[in-house]
Amino acid sequence: MSIARTDRLPPLLSGLGGLLLGLAALTSPAAAQTAGAAECAATETMRGGKNNFVADAPLVDNLGKGFVVSGTVRKAGSCEGLGNVRVQIWASTERGGEGEASNRGSVMTAADGTYRLETSPIVPNFGQAHIHMSYDDEAFEPVFLRPLLKSREDTSIAVDFNLAPVADDAAGS
Repeated sequence: MSIARTDRLPPLLSGLGGLLLGLAALTSPAAAQTAGAAECAATETMRGGKNNFVADAPLVDNLGKGFVVSGTVRKAGSCEGLGNVRVQIWASTERGGEGEASNRGSVMTAADGTYRLETSPIVPNFGQAHIHMSYDDEAFEPVFLRPLLKSREDTSIAVDFNLAPVADDAAGS
């Protein structure tokens, strides 16, 4: 391990180096655990996420070819992967708009919470290339997402989200 000689640095840089070393010392496993807990906070519904939502979209094997939507659904708080959860996906594609039945479908998550659905390539709608996703069932709070693609040429998007259990109404009474 080599240590930089600060006697040759201007006083301002020398002080900055000490500050950086002090900040590094503050980093601890406890700080890392706090960051991990924040990663499993409940995902909030996004503005515009519910646009064109239709409940109970059928389970499908695919919605075309050329674009892949994948990710993991976890339980908020514990980060436990949630298996057998229905995720609905709909989008404007080369086959038509978001309202087209052929551009809407649901998939079930695997035992570890992962899901994957292939669709036709996504096209911009109202100037933005995006997809819509939802979870809307009884076991967890509903979530509606509208993630944007980086570009029209993207061939995939990964969307992970965390579901909050439905609040127990009896607990408050």
